[in-house]
Amino acid sequence: MFVIRFTIYDGSGAASFVGPCHAIKMLAAACSRHPTTLNELLEYTRPFDADFVDAVRAGLAIFDEHNTPEHPEAFHQLLATRPSAQLPPFRVLDDATRQASLEPATTGLILFNLPERRIIQVQNSYADLERAGRGRVRLGGRPTSMLYHYRLPAEWRIVP
Repeated sequence: MFVIRFTIYDGSGAASFVGPCHAIKMLAAACSRHPTTLNELLEYTRPFDADFVDAVRAGLAIFDEHNTPEHPEAFHQLLATRPSAQLPPFRVLDDATRQASLEPATTGLILFNLPERRIIQVQNSYADLERAGRGRVRLGGRPTSMLYHYRLPAEWRIVP
């Protein structure tokens, strides 16, 4: 499966996770509702693929149980033993986690800056994100016949 790294900055910090490439459109569709936090972004993404959102939230909960800004050593051990595309969801706590959040997965890296309303396609060999589009709703990880449509408002920028 082709995967891409998503790093989300919401003003209070950043989180990073690897997901399927179809999540690019889902997260863009969620951005059209102007989320201000990672939790809002995930909640707005939920109707398109609840399993994906649940997996990200569960991964971040596990990360939070084992790591703090003062003691990120548990995650540092994963950084030393796993390729970037196989890292579980994590929060940016220090230089090591910041560097990992900027490492592309198989098809690239996309940054979502919620306060600045910017989506930065650092590297995206899957398909360029468009300002408007559609995608398939997924249930149980499988595409359904239901479609969703999105259109990013003018204040959102896609770079480059």
